[in-house]
Amino acid sequence: MKSDIEIAQSASMQHIKDVAAQIGIMEDDLELYGKYKAKLSNELINKSKNNKDGKLILVTAINPTPAGEGKTTITVGLGQALSKLDKKTLIALREPSLGPCFGIKGGAAGGGYAQVVPMDDLNLHFTGDFHAITSANNLLAAMMDNHIHQGNTLRIDPNQVVWKRCVDMNDRALRNIVIGLGRKLDGVVREDHFIITVASEIMAILCLAKDINDLKDRLSRIIVAYNYDGEPVTAGQIGAVGSMAALLKDAIKPNLIQTLENTPAIVHGGPFANIAHGCNSISATKLALKLADYVVTEAGFGADLGAEKFFDIKCRFGNLKPDAVVLVATVRALKYHGGVAKDNLSNENLEALKVGLANLEKHVENLQQYGVPVIVTLNKFISDTDNEVAIIRDYCETHNCDFALSEVWEHGGEGGINLAKAVLNTLESKESNFKVLYDIDLSIKDKIETIASKIYGASGVTYDVSVEKTIANLEKLGYDKLPICMAKNQYSLSDDPTKLGRPTDFTINIRDLYVSAGAGFIVAITGTVMTMPGLPKKPAAELIDVNQDGVITGLF
Repeated sequence: MKSDIEIAQSASMQHIKDVAAQIGIMEDDLELYGKYKAKLSNELINKSKNNKDGKLILVTAINPTPAGEGKTTITVGLGQALSKLDKKTLIALREPSLGPCFGIKGGAAGGGYAQVVPMDDLNLHFTGDFHAITSANNLLAAMMDNHIHQGNTLRIDPNQVVWKRCVDMNDRALRNIVIGLGRKLDGVVREDHFIITVASEIMAILCLAKDINDLKDRLSRIIVAYNYDGEPVTAGQIGAVGSMAALLKDAIKPNLIQTLENTPAIVHGGPFANIAHGCNSISATKLALKLADYVVTEAGFGADLGAEKFFDIKCRFGNLKPDAVVLVATVRALKYHGGVAKDNLSNENLEALKVGLANLEKHVENLQQYGVPVIVTLNKFISDTDNEVAIIRDYCETHNCDFALSEVWEHGGEGGINLAKAVLNTLESKESNFKVLYDIDLSIKDKIETIASKIYGASGVTYDVSVEKTIANLEKLGYDKLPICMAKNQYSLSDDPTKLGRPTDFTINIRDLYVSAGAGFIVAITGTVMTMPGLPKKPAAELIDVNQDGVITGLF
């Protein structure tokens, strides 16, 4: 079979104005980036705001494994299948980061015959949104350091600077650096740090802002440092808000592309779910709901990360009410969670599968806490046996969730018809009684411990001494009535990536904590998770090339 990029490059794409017409978007509402990409105008957002909302379907997954789960592939395939059933459908996705494209994961446009295209454009520079976010982030850093150099009238304590520079690349050498070396005119010497762009608070702000005015208000609240009296210093005080907003004026507009089967897809924003809140922009999702009868969106990594943040952060801020959740699993991944080595996953192993089902079981329980109907879909591999499929089907029948096989990777929308029918049946027969997990007015520790116990299954939470001090300071400053964004590894329900399945009797350790005042949440960092990833020993970048005709190869 062809590789993903070969399939994508042989696709028969329609002009984006024809794709837009499927959902009633006129050409005047498009800001074209060539033939196959477009920004959606502010005028479209304004004139659609009184339309009736469609149904919102979230796609999430069990904890990811090296065997792969195909969550984005299922999201795209389900959208294509609903379109095949003549349902007015829009897909709403995040934009890929260059970090994993050149690192270990590869692209993030789906896979096989369930992809969004142009795949190579999307995975590389797309419409420049990430470049704008990176520039705005680093402009703020430059203006803050310049303020310190030029007399420091805000009395910023260089030892309490919390704003970090960013780059959309996995570069471990930039995690901890020293700046200002050289002559006096080269700046003030201090320790500094880089994070990956998808972890920037500006990425979160872009994805949570309602419009340009809300964007500017949120940018103004960003805390860049603390002064010598321990008081926060903000981007508004630095005077950076207008210029940052100018850099972001186009990036805030959602992007429209298409799938291999020409189903329209809005792709906008791209925070990671292990170190950020893991969802595409609220503005893109809300616009999609005004334009289509069915909106299929996804949240990053497993349901313990992406789905929890989708519900407790995105839905809370956006006043969204999801109508159904699709939980993606694979036989191979469940056997991996049951203790089977990666090299042996193609062999039938019913006992290991039954053990691994504990991971699926926990995610189903977690999702049901939110009051949203759950459909389990099995992303089918050719090595899956009838006996293995039957075990998962039987589990679903006894746990109050629908079940459907999905073969969208191999067959595109046609391979997702069973899943699409199961989703439609659930939407018609089961009501969503969505509710968030915790009250925003709980203490910081109570909110963290609610997530740790009810979502991860932890028996307790420990806090480093520095975190205890930070919590006390945030409470004193009035930043405690905010939701929590947990930064945790994606491979395990615990903060130890080696604890697979459904671990018990473990504690979650909070080693760092800070407020993202502009985004409007508190970030709690657990275990050894990093906000600046590193490249593997053999990065995917070594396999990527472009020929004299401009055709890219090796991009997944």
